[in-house]
Amino acid sequence: MRVLLSGNEAIARGAYEAGIQVAAGYPGTPSSEILENVAKYEEIYSEWSVNEKVAMDMAAGAAYSGRRAMVTTKQVGMNVLSDSLFYTVYTGLEAGLVVVTADDPGMFSSQNEQDNRYYAKLGKLPLLEPGDSQEAKDFVIRGIELSESFDTPVMIRTTMRTSHSKSLVDLGERPEMKEEVGPFTRNAEKYNCMCLWAKKRHPMVEDRLLRLADYAETFPWNRIEWGDRSLGIIVSGVVYEYAREVFPDASFLKLGMTFPLPRLLIREFAGGVKRLVVIEELDPFLEEQIKAMGIEVVGKEIFPPCDELLPQTLRDLGTKAGLLPEDRARGAGTQPSGELPGRSPVLCPGCPHRTSFYLLNKMKLPVAGDIGCYNLGALPPFNAQHTMGAMGASIGVLHGMGKARLPEPAAATIGDSTFFHAGIPPLLNMVHNHGVGTVIIMDNFTTAMTGHQDNPGNDFTLMGEATRRVDIAELVRALGVEKILTVDAFDVEAMESALKECTGYGGTAVLIARGACVFVSRNPQPAYVVDTDLCTACGRCFRLGCPAIVKGEERNEKTGRRKAQIDPVLCTGCDVCRQVCPTEAIRKPEGNPS
Repeated sequence: MRVLLSGNEAIARGAYEAGIQVAAGYPGTPSSEILENVAKYEEIYSEWSVNEKVAMDMAAGAAYSGRRAMVTTKQVGMNVLSDSLFYTVYTGLEAGLVVVTADDPGMFSSQNEQDNRYYAKLGKLPLLEPGDSQEAKDFVIRGIELSESFDTPVMIRTTMRTSHSKSLVDLGERPEMKEEVGPFTRNAEKYNCMCLWAKKRHPMVEDRLLRLADYAETFPWNRIEWGDRSLGIIVSGVVYEYAREVFPDASFLKLGMTFPLPRLLIREFAGGVKRLVVIEELDPFLEEQIKAMGIEVVGKEIFPPCDELLPQTLRDLGTKAGLLPEDRARGAGTQPSGELPGRSPVLCPGCPHRTSFYLLNKMKLPVAGDIGCYNLGALPPFNAQHTMGAMGASIGVLHGMGKARLPEPAAATIGDSTFFHAGIPPLLNMVHNHGVGTVIIMDNFTTAMTGHQDNPGNDFTLMGEATRRVDIAELVRALGVEKILTVDAFDVEAMESALKECTGYGGTAVLIARGACVFVSRNPQPAYVVDTDLCTACGRCFRLGCPAIVKGEERNEKTGRRKAQIDPVLCTGCDVCRQVCPTEAIRKPEGNPS
């Protein structure tokens, strides 16, 4: 049967057809939908782990025990995961293990544009790059086979376009997997990376790479497609589809396995074309390796290392470099529009984080921020968050601010899921090293930005099972924090009072701002209204940055400023705007006292 699947859906299907029995990861665009679709297959145990390294360790344990396993992550999550990935390359496994990384050329939802293909080279493990949904599914199956044949984890690298675009996929069957596994394999010299034993494993890793390079010559998805031999293009991943569209007459070497490279195949292709070009998004990963083989090739001189290489970009750059005639400069594909107005992202109407950033702006505190929706506090109208680097970094940066003895109190913001991911160790460090500062844990009961996945603060798992919810206040207290306040995030007065109390404390303070994300809240309220007779158009409600509050047509007679108006479609009745209005012009609608 053929069905239309996104790359992420296809990877989940591939996990099913590969006989994978355990899957774990941490949510992050563009990879999040993989596990959400894996969870639909009851044959596979799946979970959101608290971070990528934990997911990798968990998957390694399953594979050591004889269960086929998969780990998923977005590109920056590989930085967290890699510490554990590298030891599994030395140990090998009892059953297949694939690691899926979804890279983000163009930085649609990431803080950098890193090219994770280097992790395969650094870690010395095979790398597969699917170009469409069919390959995304097939490569998981082949990845498991490779993993078991060569006793190594296998890395599968997608990009945002492969992850989210859809194409037809032929479905297959799941192999019959054994219900029970035998006793755990006792092989300390293999699975215990003590330096004495790990040293013996290194030559095996190097020998395996040579055998994998031989295998790459026969890998079915590494193939030559001869065309006009005046131009030969080496390409992998989704860029293959773009390049075929833009250069329909050229010869192609399409690589599905990009580490280790099929050197003989590359030499054969290079020897058969007049001009050799590598087209690859981000870094010159293929180009540098091919040049190191002594083959004359160009790549980044024409196609830059920044952003996506979409078809029109390839046309423009290819024409400029003389790879295409001028009359092909404009293709029939979708043309990018430069006429759309810029639009700043904003917190959703009813977001519990709004009160915190309104007050942080009002108090003019230096604030270290973290990864999540709350990073929008850095943008207008709040301008209330001043750093952001990586998961959990905010608390460590706050600690640095404190040790630098800033002449003003400082704060850090971090969400509940991010706190569980990487916020616990730096908070513990603050306590141990007498840190000074206020950590605001914005507990909105979900992992909001990536699509509302569960975390240890929830009472359910990815598979829908009931579980014990971790109480953040109790956890923080166990870390040694003595100053802990828990406040309703929608109560402006209480939040302001708590912020002042915490920032006036001479040590490590934690303020837990609790309020459900509007998309998981079960307490919808009717939309509020503005009494224009009382509204003076002072503009204070606009400082909340709520999309539901807009400028109406009615104006203040003296100042000429436009009075506020509330969009009833967007308003969630969170009540924050009513609390900040100095003239009590904002209220619940008549007949809705709740």
